[in-house]
Amino acid sequence: MAAVPLDPAHRVPPETADPRPGALLTVTGADRPGVTARLFGALAQGGDGVPPVEVVDVEQVVVHGHLVLGVVVGALPTAEGPVDGAAFLAGLGRLVDGVARATGVRVEVEAASGRGVQAVAAGRPHHVILLGRPVPPSAVAGAATAIAGVGGNIDAIRRLSDYPVTSLELTVSGAGATELRTALAAVAASTGADIAVEQVGLARRSKRLIVLDVDSTLVRGEVIDELAARAGRAAEVARITAAAMNGELDFAESLRARVATLAGLPVEVLDEVREHLELTPGARTLIRTLQRLGFRCGIVSGGFSQITDPLAASLGLDFAAANTLEVADGRLTGGLVGEIVDRPGKARALARFAAEHGIPMEQTVAVGDGANDLDMLNAAGLGIAFNAKPVVREQAHTALNQPYLDAVLQVLGFTRDEVMDATTPSSSG
Repeated sequence: MAAVPLDPAHRVPPETADPRPGALLTVTGADRPGVTARLFGALAQGGDGVPPVEVVDVEQVVVHGHLVLGVVVGALPTAEGPVDGAAFLAGLGRLVDGVARATGVRVEVEAASGRGVQAVAAGRPHHVILLGRPVPPSAVAGAATAIAGVGGNIDAIRRLSDYPVTSLELTVSGAGATELRTALAAVAASTGADIAVEQVGLARRSKRLIVLDVDSTLVRGEVIDELAARAGRAAEVARITAAAMNGELDFAESLRARVATLAGLPVEVLDEVREHLELTPGARTLIRTLQRLGFRCGIVSGGFSQITDPLAASLGLDFAAANTLEVADGRLTGGLVGEIVDRPGKARALARFAAEHGIPMEQTVAVGDGANDLDMLNAAGLGIAFNAKPVVREQAHTALNQPYLDAVLQVLGFTRDEVMDATTPSSSG
C-alpha cells in the first residue's frame, strides 16, 4: 500500500497566508524504535540558529517496515524580530542532520510553502472511502486522477477492511466536498466501486444514533408485496410500490391504495410473513457492533408495526416507528389507524428519537433505499442510500451498492479489526 507524505501546497487559499516561515521535514527509512522521539527531542532543544518552533501538522505511516514521517513546523516569534526564512531552513537542516546520522534514516527539509505555515494549518481535508468486492485497480487509478483534477492531494491511504468487502480510505486535502463528490461519482459509475466522501474530524466518529429503513434495507424484499401475494393482488401492488419508490407517486396516497388491496386477509397472515423475513446480510453485525460502541439503534418504516415491532424486539433495538394496519374481527379492513409514517413522517420520527435520547441531529445516521426515505436521509448528519433507486443515490450524502449492510461501518470509519473487537466477547467476563 502506498503512503504519500504531507503536501502542504494544497491546504489554504493565498489570502490566509502567514508571514512566519514554516518547514516540512520528511523522514524516510527503516522503521526502528526511537526515531520519532529523537527528532522531536532535537526540535525541542533547538539551538544552532534555530528559534523555538511549534508543531503544526504530523503524519506518520509504516508500510512493511518502512517509515514515512512528515512533520510541519512553524517558527515562533522572537524578541529579535522577524525570523529569516532561509536562515531558519538552514538551521533546521543542520539540526536534523544529527538525527539522521544517529538513526540511519533520511531527513529532508523544505519550505512548507511560499504562503507560510498557515497554508498547512488551515484547510478541511476529507476522507474518500473506496469499497468493492473487490476494489478494481481502475477505481483507485480513477479516484486518484479525479482527486488531482479538482486540486486535491492524497495525504495518506489505509485499508479499512478486507471482508465482507474491501475498503480503502484516502485522506485528501485541498479540495471541497462538492467538487470531490461530483468528480468521484463518475469514477464510481464507470468502475462499479462505491466511493464515499466525508470530512475529516471528530464529527465523523461522533455519530451516536442510527435509523434504518426496513423493506429492502434491513430485510430483503417488501413486506407489502408478500401480503399482496397472499391476497392475490401482487401485480397491482408491485406497480404502485415501484411508482412510489421512484418518486412518481405520493407515498401516503400509494400506501392507502396498496393497503386497500389487503382487505379481508386474516390477521394470522401477518405472523406468517414476519416468520419468513430474511435479514439483509451484515444486518446483525452492523447492529451488534454499533450497540456495543454505544449507538442508539432503531428502525423507521413505511411498513407496518405488526411486523416491525416484533422485529425490533428480536434485535434489541431502542425504537421503532411504522404504520399500523386496522384489524376488525380477526381480518384486515384495508385501512390504517394512527399517524401515517410517510416521507416527512420518517424525518419527524428520526428527529423525535434523537431528541428523546439527547443526541444532536448532526450525530445521527439514516440508511434507506426509497424516495420516501429522502427527507430522513437529508435530515440526518449522514444519510446513506443503500442499494437505492437512482433518484435516492443522487440526493443522499453517500451511497452503497454492496450486498452487505455492515459496509455502513466502513463508511463510518471503522476498520475490520475494530468491528471484530466490538463483536468479540471480552475474555475477562
